[in-house]
Amino acid sequence: MAASSSPFLLLPLGSASRNGPTIKTPRCISTRVIIASETRDKTCKTNTLSSRRDAMLLVLGVSGLSMSYSLASYAAGLPPEDKPRLCEAECEKELENVPMVTTESGLQYKDIKVGKGPSPPVGYQVAANYVAMVPSGQIFDSSLEKGLPYLFRVGSGQVIKGLDEGLLTMKAGGKRRLYIPGPLAFPKGLVSAPGRPRVAPNSPVVFDVSLEYIPGLESDEE
Repeated sequence: MAASSSPFLLLPLGSASRNGPTIKTPRCISTRVIIASETRDKTCKTNTLSSRRDAMLLVLGVSGLSMSYSLASYAAGLPPEDKPRLCEAECEKELENVPMVTTESGLQYKDIKVGKGPSPPVGYQVAANYVAMVPSGQIFDSSLEKGLPYLFRVGSGQVIKGLDEGLLTMKAGGKRRLYIPGPLAFPKGLVSAPGRPRVAPNSPVVFDVSLEYIPGLESDEE
């Protein structure tokens, strides 16, 4: 299958690091960087959520993602969003009983499924599927719509900080919901586009992500 030729919604804001040897990938996937990353603030250390408002948006605003967006669409006279998701209605229900983990940076996550493969070392390439949402549940980017997982070097600043951190502690085959606070998301925000909501600067976002495999390490697990 050929790699997706559709343009990526979130292009790099700065120059992403491309150092290190090239790893051959056994599957046909795109190697373009997919999530905008800020490189000018690498020394910033965020130990708490930026505000009580962010915390409320992350914990309360994301509860019942599909339902909240469907209601908003109905009120606006629009059809409900019908896009593929990594966590559907049944999954959302089960997720309510999954304990929340909070890291020192303020990132929060819930494991939808714990993988059985290896965890990616810093700088390794990973193949991951993702669905990126605003706290109301409306999707602003998704690899599922492009039909292919995306490949990037985790922990190298090629994606937003919250996604980098969340993936580093996952195992291949796992699936996780990341509640990413503003300082670890998009400092400059993202403009709206047809079918895509605006992401305000330094606002919280939610990522459902599945770590499909790690090229070069997967053979060790077979």
